[in-house]
Amino acid sequence: MGWLDALRGRPAPINETRWVMLDVETGGLDASRHPLLAIAAIALRVDWPTRRLTVMPGDSFEVVLRQTTPSARDNILLHGIGAQRQREGLDPVLALQAFARFAGTSPLLAFHAAFDRTLIGRYARAHLGADLPNPWVDIEPLCAVTHAHVRARSLDEWMAHFGIECAVRHQAAADTLAECEVLQRIWPKVAAQCGSWRDVVRLAEHQRWMARA
Repeated sequence: MGWLDALRGRPAPINETRWVMLDVETGGLDASRHPLLAIAAIALRVDWPTRRLTVMPGDSFEVVLRQTTPSARDNILLHGIGAQRQREGLDPVLALQAFARFAGTSPLLAFHAAFDRTLIGRYARAHLGADLPNPWVDIEPLCAVTHAHVRARSLDEWMAHFGIECAVRHQAAADTLAECEVLQRIWPKVAAQCGSWRDVVRLAEHQRWMARA
């Protein structure tokens, strides 16, 4: 059963041992209307019996989507995807198909995932005819629930707390790798409380009901 079957309403069981961390670059901050410029993703292997989490750089994905009108200069200075590269990007239909194949039946993770989920969902519906069926988890609540004493909210603040350096911030591939490193730092505490993907989902959801100072 492939990604097309899943989009047609026949999803396969979730692959709990392969997760996909992702990050997007956009033409603005409004996920409901600004264009999706790029998607980057890296797979993580989860060995539940040993509670081991491994980043798999060889199992990665990156695509720039073709834009008929490149984003504004200030926006380009932020993410570094130039006007020519945007015009020469992959057709959005092919880009979304490629990402759906890469994601397969893996859960999707991101930092402040609602933004990424809204954008990818909007583009999947527009270009594939349906949203991706993959479950999502936001790693920010996992950071908060496992490190309640840390007064951090943004990715930069969590990176600073853990001493993580990012080669080039606000470029999808580099940000995705940084997010993988953040997840690795909190993983021992996550794994101590979770024995399955559903446990991870419950842990992240539980944080939403906890007061944040």
